[in-house]
Amino acid sequence: MSKNLEIESKTLLDKETYEKMRAAFTAKSDFIQKNYYFDTPDFDLKNSDASLRIRILVDHAEQTIKVKETNPKEKKYSERIEINDLLSVAQAEQMTQSSYEGDFFLFGGDVGDYLQKHYSNEAIHSLKLISWSQTRRILANGPENCELTLDLTEFPDGYYDFELEIENERPKRVDTEMSFFTQESICIQHERKGDIYCYNECQLNEIKLYLDKHQIPYY
Repeated sequence: MSKNLEIESKTLLDKETYEKMRAAFTAKSDFIQKNYYFDTPDFDLKNSDASLRIRILVDHAEQTIKVKETNPKEKKYSERIEINDLLSVAQAEQMTQSSYEGDFFLFGGDVGDYLQKHYSNEAIHSLKLISWSQTRRILANGPENCELTLDLTEFPDGYYDFELEIENERPKRVDTEMSFFTQESICIQHERKGDIYCYNECQLNEIKLYLDKHQIPYY
């Protein structure tokens, strides 16, 4: 089991921008992951600002619940606690296949313990697979030694998107004197759909200069 504070910035890219960034930065790793998301028919987890997933990679898998931090370091931002349990690939595939076929199973480990403490038995026993996706994830060395995550995600209906993610485990207060490309200068990304994040004006100018310099389109 692992438990950590997750603070990250995400932004959607168009395909051309994604390809230019993929070419511009050296990749440290490049792999495929399958993501399976769970909730109740009444979306009890989503309504309590939580998310539950199983992620399967080539040689291992994990189950994860993300919940809102109740004592955030930065009061005006959203921070999330991520609780993970390692699974074998076979175990994760059996769980996701059972859910896909409509069969019920209980989440175990620390994720299961969290569910038992914070949700009713009725909610836990109504958890079902609500969505899944497959992501090609590239981890790259970004400016000023920050790690960039470039994702190409495909969904069952054929829709796909491109996304840039920058994660920071030790946030500092956003300061107009900080460089945009230090991870501490990134505003906290709100996980709920429709939420937004922002930058200081000087950081927006720095982004524009960087994109113009490398001829990366923006909108």
